[in-house]
Amino acid sequence: MKLPFKLTRRKFIYGSMAALPSAAAADTFLIEPGWLAVNRVKLSESPTTRIVHFTDVHHKGDRKYFEQVVATINGLKPDVVCFTGDLIEKKGHMAEALELVATIKAPVVGIPGNHDYWAQVDFHEWAEPFRSTGGAFLMDKAFELKRHNLRFIGLTGGKDPELEPEAGKRNILLTHYPAHVKDMRERKFDLLLAGHSHGGQIRLPFLGALILPWRVGGYDLGHFDTKWGPLYV
Repeated sequence: MKLPFKLTRRKFIYGSMAALPSAAAADTFLIEPGWLAVNRVKLSESPTTRIVHFTDVHHKGDRKYFEQVVATINGLKPDVVCFTGDLIEKKGHMAEALELVATIKAPVVGIPGNHDYWAQVDFHEWAEPFRSTGGAFLMDKAFELKRHNLRFIGLTGGKDPELEPEAGKRNILLTHYPAHVKDMRERKFDLLLAGHSHGGQIRLPFLGALILPWRVGGYDLGHFDTKWGPLYV
């Protein structure tokens, strides 16, 4: 096919760059919010425990989507489920979100995120739905699942509560903010889980994250080997 104009390499590059903002906006507002993906990571050659980690649901009334998230989690048949914050956008969506969390068929261990604080909710109301699954909602506290020899430390993101890993147990740290791991001093965990970054508010192939929220600290997406232990964001 003969083009009606000469398309030079420079024009192609400039045209591609001009299209990036539109593509990024389409991904941010139209595609990514309803995109449910499952990433599998093996932390040992012969794993004995299956952990499902989900985060940043930002529930604001889309019940069908949240039900799909729960169905996907249940379909993975986890031994335990970890949630690392930002369950809701507004207080009015809290009851429905907690109702759906309670339908997860495994112990759910969770922590709050900044949007949960901004919703100005009473976190005491979150305890029972998480407890009903066999798990716990943690605010600078620790929780043990003795059946799997797991000890969870859940942080709120404020002042470090100085909860120490315990010898002889598999210690898992839950924090909403990835950069929070840098405050762990010389402590070492078997696993650290975080959310908040959304993999970059805008992320493009080959370029990575273009916009990141505060307190990400370079840990934008995926698995990182850190001196505090393996971190998954």
